[in-house]
Amino acid sequence: MKPEDEKLVKMFLDTALIEKGLSLKTIDAYGRDLRKFIKFLSKQGLSVLDVAGGDIGRFMVELEGMGLSRGSVVRTLIAVRGFYRYLQTHGYVERSPCELVELPGVTKRVPEYLTLDEVERLLESIDTGDPLGLRNRTMVELLYATGVRVSELVGLGVDDVDLSTGIIRVFGKRMKERFVPVGEVAIRYLRRYLDEGRPRILGGRQSRYLFVTRRGGGMTRQNFWCILKDYASRAGIPRYKIRPHILRHSFATHLLERGADLRALQELLGHSDISTTQIYTHVERERLKRLHRKYHPRG
Repeated sequence: MKPEDEKLVKMFLDTALIEKGLSLKTIDAYGRDLRKFIKFLSKQGLSVLDVAGGDIGRFMVELEGMGLSRGSVVRTLIAVRGFYRYLQTHGYVERSPCELVELPGVTKRVPEYLTLDEVERLLESIDTGDPLGLRNRTMVELLYATGVRVSELVGLGVDDVDLSTGIIRVFGKRMKERFVPVGEVAIRYLRRYLDEGRPRILGGRQSRYLFVTRRGGGMTRQNFWCILKDYASRAGIPRYKIRPHILRHSFATHLLERGADLRALQELLGHSDISTTQIYTHVERERLKRLHRKYHPRG
């Protein structure tokens, strides 16, 4: 790698880590992908500032010739595209060579989700007779009622909940703030948890976190994940269905099944791009087919 190319890559990765808030795992993956790209350029006698659109196309051909999966090719090109967006923003190149390069299509896996019956069984498997059980039921109710990420749920503070309006304030990826409505059932559990469960768990201690442990700290994603798996097992839900985002996917799917708008769902889920929300369009298609069969004279 040429020293000047190495310097630009390092600057990009540092910015992605510090300013964009990407995880170390993602940064490492970007670094590997960009080294692959620069190795290709070296064989062509090029530096990163000499690249044109045709070079990106040839790089794609080389990646596919290496036997990489379509997903790996796309991930590598996303890293390259982000790198050139950075270079363009900071004045190193006038135009990105990736501007006219189409990413190869990837078949998106339809997200797994729970049926309504499975959601009910999961909720009913939680004994609310003690403070920890009440906390756990409230967390699951809130996840299913709002579709927030588990990381957003455990990060909630007491001040982020407005019981009078039925709204919670959530800080999503890159600390982007959004406000999410909460249904009546989840609000009832929140009231009961705040009045009865949380004070008993804390035992007079103070905590800014909404969902707390016996030690007075906030719940972690890992702790909640273990709790959720245990309740799902008790409810007889298949293990393959239990994934970290299962209640988020169930929330989205059940809303769309009942006619919710995809753009509204995008806002609720906190997706910055509608293309991310479009993984749920399988629901829309199935709903339209059912409506056609029900109402069309030759359905």
